[in-house]
Amino acid sequence: MAKAKTAPKKSRPPAGKPAARRPIVSSAHLASERLEGLSEFEFALMMTANAFNRWIVRCMTAAGQGDLAALDVMVLHGVNHRDRSKRLADLCLVLNVEDTHTVNYGLKKMVRLGLITGTRRGKEIFYAATPKGRTLCLEYRKIREQLLGEAFALIGQPGLGKPQGDLSRVAELMRALSGTYDQAARSAASL
Repeated sequence: MAKAKTAPKKSRPPAGKPAARRPIVSSAHLASERLEGLSEFEFALMMTANAFNRWIVRCMTAAGQGDLAALDVMVLHGVNHRDRSKRLADLCLVLNVEDTHTVNYGLKKMVRLGLITGTRRGKEIFYAATPKGRTLCLEYRKIREQLLGEAFALIGQPGLGKPQGDLSRVAELMRALSGTYDQAARSAASL
């Protein structure tokens, strides 16, 4: 009688040797050996972007304004930035938003809420934060420092580096990567 075939045993690493590292990705079909690290980065970026968007909406709600979407929160902070009036085009450029309609919708919504004002200068409308909008941004900042300050201070524990410098370096890399993705998007549009 023929002996039944058994499934091959999975090999385990020898004692004392760590198991081979497997990439943490959301789309294994994109994780080629050549771009495995990029697949890991993109998955982490998606998770971070979604968590960040959820955070800024919840922080703004805690600050006292619960009916703003994530893009609205970013636009409000952009309008309030350096206490200078901004045009729709300025905000879209700084936030790297291609669809001006979504930003314009948020601006109109915040004008209705009394958080910003719009002043026409020629053909353009310049937006500025109202005292209510500035106060809201300061309350947001207070809550942000309270809830994130301690967590980010832990990153700076001995042996883990300086959090501000590390975060600045990560920000530099992310800005460089945004340019890479923008260029790739332009190239893809021409295919």
